[in-house]
Amino acid sequence: MKLLGIGSRINHAEFGKGVVTNVTSKHYWVTFIENGLETIAIDSEFEVIEAAEDEVDSISFFEVEQSLKSILKKWSDVSEVITIADKWKGGKLIMEPGDTNLQGKELPIDTFFHKITMVRDRLRVMEQKINSSNLEAQEKIDLQQYITRSYGSLTSFNVLFKLKSQQFIGQRK
Repeated sequence: MKLLGIGSRINHAEFGKGVVTNVTSKHYWVTFIENGLETIAIDSEFEVIEAAEDEVDSISFFEVEQSLKSILKKWSDVSEVITIADKWKGGKLIMEPGDTNLQGKELPIDTFFHKITMVRDRLRVMEQKINSSNLEAQEKIDLQQYITRSYGSLTSFNVLFKLKSQQFIGQRK
């Protein structure tokens, strides 16, 4: 069996269409349009849409990132702008302490939403840095699982997102 290289496009029955962004001895790291980054076993079932050569060292991470952006733009209409759901626009977040002697805090919900999306963006950058690092494959997988669990912890805030495709996705069972 010939290994797929970085930049290969696949269609997976569970996760949908995606692009191979890293290859280890046992796994493909694939960024899926609808499901984000997932690791799948090299011998798992999926359709190869377009295979790239497995000369992983000859492709820079920057080239993979540019290719991935181009492919995602072709396959979806998701833009880089992340918008808050209409019902929350202009709203405010009110935090009341349990102790009535203490002062509460109000915050424009748009500001809070911006902070939440910044956390997500930083987690994505961390994912990219881990994937392009010289860490051992198992270390990468372990760190990726922490990030996935962090996304899962943030799913409570999905109600704020206008587009479902931009929401946090935790670990799938």
